Order: sequence, then C-alpha cells, then structure tokens
Amino acid sequence: MAMFSRVLDAFCHVVVVVAGCALVGLVVMMGWMVFGRYVLNDTPTWIERAATLSILCIALPVAAVGVRERFHLSVLGFREALPMQAQRWIAVGCDTTVGVFGFAMMIYSQELVEMVWNFKIPLLGISQGWTYVPLQVCGGLVTLFAIEQVLRDILNKDGPEQRGIAAAFLE
Repeated sequence: MAMFSRVLDAFCHVVVVVAGCALVGLVVMMGWMVFGRYVLNDTPTWIERAATLSILCIALPVAAVGVRERFHLSVLGFREALPMQAQRWIAVGCDTTVGVFGFAMMIYSQELVEMVWNFKIPLLGISQGWTYVPLQVCGGLVTLFAIEQVLRDILNKDGPEQRGIAAAFLE
C-alpha cells in the first residue's frame, strides 16, 4: 500500500507541476491577447480557443488531485455523526461511487475523442479530440485515486482518513 501511495504521490506532483506551467502559459497567452488587442490593434484570434483548451488541461487533472487529497466538495456532517464502523463503510461507498464515475468518464470520453478526432479546431489546426483528452486523463486519475482511497478506508482501523488540505483544516 505504501508503494502504491508513493507512486500516486508522484502522479499528483507531476499533475500539479504541469498544471502550474500551463497556468503560466495561460497568463502569457492572455497577456499577449490584451497586448495585441489594445497596443497592436490586431487581436490574435487563436488565443481564445487555446486558452479554453488550456483551462481544460489545468482544471480537470487538478480536480482529480482534489479527489485524492480530499479537498473536493464533501459534506461530512452526517457521516461524522455515525459510529466509526459506519463511517468507514459510508466512506468506502462514496469513494467507490467516485471511482466508478471516474472510470465511466474515462471510457465514455474515449468515444468522444474517437468521434471528433478527424475534425480540426479551426484556429489551432489540431484535432478536436484534444478537447476531450483531459476528460480521459481526469477520469483515469480519479479512478486510481479512488481505488487508493477505498483501500485506505478499508485498511485504516481508525475510520476514514483525512488527507492534504482537508486534514490541515481539521487539526
């Protein structure tokens, strides 16, 4: 279990670093768009579409990291009021549901990619399928992270574990 968690720690780190670099790129693109619009009086039209694609590449994988770090939206009041054993099984059920959702997102977004792969994004000249690849990545990561959470929920005798930012708020 510890080795699996270390590998997923590395995945999380890579996702956050890539998202950070993409965010810097997004800021540069937006700066170029504003410069082009107001200084050059010639708006670079490709930037809006590239920015949209960048936002997808940033938000979706980082949302998957949120599943692992448990800083996604969750309402714990009901679960926390229950006995520890019930808390564990509710956490297992919730994490399993999230994992199934992530797996479905990965599989069905593959169909979207295949359906539009031959079409080009007009201003960028790349395949329209790249719009849906971040969904596949997010779905795959959510599935992996949910598997880890389910294993932690089952193996941890003290009840559901809080990780990352959520744990910092509870301390």
